[in-house]
Amino acid sequence: MNLSFFDQFMSPVMFGTPLMTLALLLPWLLFHKTTNHWLSNRLLTAQTWFFGMFTKQLMLPINTKGHSWSLLLTALMMFLITTNLMGLLPYTFTPTTQLSLNLGLAVPLWLATVLTGLRNQPTHALGHMLPEGTPTPLIPVLVIIETISLFIRPLALGVRLTANLTAGHLLIQLISTAVLVLMPLMPSISIMTMVILFMLTLLEIAVAMIQAYVFVLLLSLYLQENV
Repeated sequence: MNLSFFDQFMSPVMFGTPLMTLALLLPWLLFHKTTNHWLSNRLLTAQTWFFGMFTKQLMLPINTKGHSWSLLLTALMMFLITTNLMGLLPYTFTPTTQLSLNLGLAVPLWLATVLTGLRNQPTHALGHMLPEGTPTPLIPVLVIIETISLFIRPLALGVRLTANLTAGHLLIQLISTAVLVLMPLMPSISIMTMVILFMLTLLEIAVAMIQAYVFVLLLSLYLQENV
């Protein structure tokens, strides 16, 4: 019984073919495409307004050299939000609960920000390793600590997103199982548990959006340090 709780995190397979690629491509089909018409529907207008507002807020503290990242970061934000929210639907698979996928997103983007800083301003990028005015005996220790903290950033990005989504899905499954078990035995307790399940679902919807925003926001902060 305990092992079945983790079956929802296994990559689905149909006819021996992994469906991870389909799960990654499906969210992009839900967005409305821009047209050449002068008038558009309300959904496309709201979507365009949200993209513009989010991009403006994300790029506000970054200088013009980093504005070329706006399209990539906005697309990543919408991909993560859509994937996380679709994973809350019944009988669906959430690709972002896989640590391998999250690290596959975090490591290349983090490495790109580091290489951008080393290419454009190597002195400033390496200066983060050693704060000004550091006592001489502490220089080797601080360099090691700062190097470790630099390389642990992509791991923290991937683990944070994976852990929050996995914990939320497990809680929802545990409480929903309790509702079904208690329904014939103690209906009143089961109804109270169902209310808790509903509130937890609302919380998980918020967590799915917040974690996607935090993932992209931290990447923008790393970019801000290197441009």
